[in-house]
Amino acid sequence: MESAADVGSLPRDGQSFRRRLIGFIAIGEVGVLAAMALLIVFFWLLEPAFLSERNIRAILNVVSFVGIIAIGQTVLLVAGEFDLSVGSVAGLSAVVAAKLMTVAALPVTVAILGGIGVGALIGLVNGLIVVRLGIPAFIQTLGMLFIGQGLIQVVTGGYPVYPLPEAINTIGGADLAFGLGWSFAFFIVAAIVADFVLRRTVLGRNFYATGGNREVARLVGINTSAYKIGAFIVVGALAAIAGMFVMADLGSGGTSIGSGWELTVIAGVVVGGVSLFGGAGTVAGGVVGILMLKVVQSGLVVIGVNSNWQQIAVGVIMVMAVGLDILRRRYFIAGA
Repeated sequence: MESAADVGSLPRDGQSFRRRLIGFIAIGEVGVLAAMALLIVFFWLLEPAFLSERNIRAILNVVSFVGIIAIGQTVLLVAGEFDLSVGSVAGLSAVVAAKLMTVAALPVTVAILGGIGVGALIGLVNGLIVVRLGIPAFIQTLGMLFIGQGLIQVVTGGYPVYPLPEAINTIGGADLAFGLGWSFAFFIVAAIVADFVLRRTVLGRNFYATGGNREVARLVGINTSAYKIGAFIVVGALAAIAGMFVMADLGSGGTSIGSGWELTVIAGVVVGGVSLFGGAGTVAGGVVGILMLKVVQSGLVVIGVNSNWQQIAVGVIMVMAVGLDILRRRYFIAGA
């Protein structure tokens, strides 16, 4: 990469083009939308079935589950932290709710609220330990990931929880439009509300301030600890809700719910322009990033790429996403 001196020695036209290019990349949503459009055309040219109604529906359905968590992860990243336990939280919340419905015979609504409460409680625990005890989020949430995975096996004995009440099957089988159900509807509404809150309200500005410069935020009277803990609770609750929708879709409290979602969510939102370093990004960008990641994964499946190479592709995208994040930070810091 060229140094500042190298850039300064470029002709004005070269500098202007380079800055416009970096500026384009730095705008998360725009750059990712353009890249995603090119990828869609690429996969369609290789395999026209990529744009079949069935495949589009499948992509949107998967995005709705992971996207719900991505909304919470975006809020948390903006506040300067991240959560690696979201997948196991989704799974644990789902199997707890399933057990409450079946073994405890509680009403469906009460059981679902209980499952969401588990997610919110885990978020609270993560937040308190990270903020109050000063344990890095990476260590705490990675540990919680393994705790959650272990508890899933303890709660279920290693077997899916079923049969579930008919009301759950009704939720999972709903077709509101284009074969998409309640999970997609919730995802869209939650994304719109969260994006508005972050962009347009004092609450959102305080989240950005907390993640951007915690010390300065404290000096102006923002309770940064409360905002960070609150963000952990939000992502925990949304992970639980995503787990409920997957449970309804499967018709059982499966032990694999949420497996592998942790890095997928972080990779997607960072691709969409949400900074790993806090204080930057939008919910819209995070959602677009998740959509792009799923487009890539689906496209590789459709054109018959080996599953091992699919994992490699996701890893490459993650590394590129972090690189773009660093590039965006340098661009804005330099005021280019």
